Order: sequence, then structure tokens, then C-alpha cells
Amino acid sequence: MAITDHDTTGGWAQAEAARPAGLSLVRGAELSCRWHGVRPAISLHLLAYLFDPAEPALADAMSRLRIDREQRGEKIVEKLRADGVPITWEEVHGYAAGGSVGRPHIAQALIRAGLVRTTTEAFASTWLGTRYFVPKSDLDVFDAVAAVRAAGGVPIFAHPRATKRGRVVPDELIAELADAGLFGLEADHEDHSPAERAEIRALADRLGLVVTGSSDFHGTHKTVELGAHATAPEMYEKIVAAASGVPVLG
Repeated sequence: MAITDHDTTGGWAQAEAARPAGLSLVRGAELSCRWHGVRPAISLHLLAYLFDPAEPALADAMSRLRIDREQRGEKIVEKLRADGVPITWEEVHGYAAGGSVGRPHIAQALIRAGLVRTTTEAFASTWLGTRYFVPKSDLDVFDAVAAVRAAGGVPIFAHPRATKRGRVVPDELIAELADAGLFGLEADHEDHSPAERAEIRALADRLGLVVTGSSDFHGTHKTVELGAHATAPEMYEKIVAAASGVPVLG
């Protein structure tokens, strides 16, 4: 199992403490990134596995992201409250349980208030998708790849063909990222169609990248089940062999 919370390693200690015998734990994070090759820039996520969290450049970048997420979350809650939505920042912050505050935590508050039924509904345009959307700061994706590598980590492009989430980057960018140190592409993901998964596998094969899968589990308020869309053992072994930041636990 891998723990890759957004822009934080805050859950590592708890995950280690809760790890049962026989379960291997891969520590990492999911970094908020942006590609500035088009206007407006395209948002994307970079999975960073087994990096050293004390490496200065990456630690500083993640700190800046966490601060921005807090400020963004507060602004979204303020906009909702201005329209009479009965949620509070304290409630949202509590759902984060010490981790990075994100829109899923605000979605939990909206679900609790009975205004939406699911996180997907909360992310629709009438709620957090457009009406109450607040932009956030992201890392330049090339800088993020370099920082993860410098920290001994393994960078994997998360859900690169998830068109249902918005615009996706061209294959040419992925090739450039591969030259810059990108190690793999996440193919097996609930937001990818069978055709998109096949496209990713073919692209990864052409570029010499590993292919991964993940549930992208965000808690019981989302429908995907923990353990869905696993990574093949041979791909997992390649990731572990390429890392020099922190070891796999267990």
C-alpha cells in the first residue's frame, strides 16, 4: 500500500503506526503541479514515491503548497458562508485531521450539511467546480520532477488521460518529462476509460516508462474502493529499485 496525500507527508507517522504485520508501506505524496506550455496553464498531479522529506528544495516547495491550500480552503469556505451555506472552517479543518486541507474536506462538510450526496456532486460546477472555485498555486511540473529526483524519489504522472477532470497534456510534454526524469505513468485509474488505459500503456512502452495503477482512495465519502486498480508486481519492484530516499516499510 502507498500513502500519497496531497502536498504533505503529515500522514506518514500515523500510517506507519497503523501498519499491520505483513503489509508493505510505500511512503510518498501527490504534488500539485502545472504545465505552463499553454495558456491558461494545465493543472496536473505528480505522484512522488519514497523521497526523502528532509531534502531542502522539495521540503520548501511542499511547505509553500500546504500554506496555499490552507488559504485557498479558507477562501472557499468564506464564499460558501457568504451565500448562507451552514459550514465552518473549523469543521473543514477537522476533516483534514492535521493534513493538507483540500476540496474533498469541504465536500465532506457539504455532505454533512445535506446539500450534496457525494464528493462528485460537490465537485460539480454548481458547487466547488465553478461557482465556489478558488484557484491555487502549483509547482512547475519540470521543477517538481527535478526536486523529487533530487530527494531520491520516484516521480509518476498521475491519471494523465483523465479527460473528465479537464484538459490533459499532449504526448510531447510527457516525452519531455521522461527526458527530465519522469519514471512512469499511472494507467489504471477510475477516471481512465479502457481506451485511455491502452493509450497510456503504449506511450509508456515507447518512452521506456513504468506503468502503475492506484485506487486514488480519498476516504469512504468517495465510491472507489481501497485496493482497486493495483500496480503490477514487476512495476512495483522497478519503482523500489529506483528509489534512494526512504525505504519501503515492512
